[in-house]
Amino acid sequence: MPIEHASVRAMHKPWGVSDLQPWSSIDGTGDAVGELWFERADGENAPVPALLLKLLFTSAPLSIQVHPDDTFARAMGMPNGKSEAWYIISAKPGAQVGIGLKRRVTPQELRASITNGSIIELVQWRPVAKGDVIFIPAGTIHALGAGIVLAEIQQRSDTTFRLFDYGRARELQVDNGVAVAHAWPPRSPGNPTRLTDERTVLVASRHFVLERIELAAASSWALVAEPETWILVLDGHAAIGLATVSTGQAIFAGGGRTSIEVGSSGLTALIAYPAAAPVDSLLQRLCEQPTNLVHPAAPNVPKLTGLAEVGT
Repeated sequence: MPIEHASVRAMHKPWGVSDLQPWSSIDGTGDAVGELWFERADGENAPVPALLLKLLFTSAPLSIQVHPDDTFARAMGMPNGKSEAWYIISAKPGAQVGIGLKRRVTPQELRASITNGSIIELVQWRPVAKGDVIFIPAGTIHALGAGIVLAEIQQRSDTTFRLFDYGRARELQVDNGVAVAHAWPPRSPGNPTRLTDERTVLVASRHFVLERIELAAASSWALVAEPETWILVLDGHAAIGLATVSTGQAIFAGGGRTSIEVGSSGLTALIAYPAAAPVDSLLQRLCEQPTNLVHPAAPNVPKLTGLAEVGT
């Protein structure tokens, strides 16, 4: 199968940072970098992936925003909407995110809160820490605070409806935002599920599965990838097929079987692929007994969140 080092595209943002170490050597001095997009190396000729993998770096709050679902997006002539998941890599003391609202409001009340700025108080803010996971279905009002580094996996869409932007001179999309917003509180948080000793399912949604894998030093594995599989290294290093990867680097696997040879410091990585449930056969240890399933995957695996899932 094709195994590619993902190319990296830096996105300059007013809320970004200048120092991206240890995740990237890109220098944001003078033009802050807020996002790193991981793309297929042969993006011009390869099929467009269903998912987009990013790293985000925040030095200031992002806009309070919302994304459309598939139905609304297609009515506007776009291929799909945008559901996403965040994995918190690091967070400064006091860092927080906004997910959903504190109470249910009418569209008229939501619009009024945007106009007078009280939406800041209406959003449900909560602290975050390293390792937290947040699933954000399309329609969820959400925002990122300052001092956070996170990995994001999302449906491949860049459609964002900004509701409030802290006075920055950027266009708001209030009409569309109010039309698609789920203007109510989030559901109670769920918990990641340990699938095997090495695999933890962080999110299993209708559009994608996000897992964290933790592989022992000097171990050997077979990866049986879905037709589109993204791997982001959080810690350690390994050889995946013929590609060597370390912290902050990403791999695109185009489906099929390949090897993972883990380095001397072990490997912790995120794996994401478009599926509605975890794939049992994704990872098998070589030269030893097959990986023991802790909680066997099933077609009806519920959506998993680390902090919040917003009801529909």
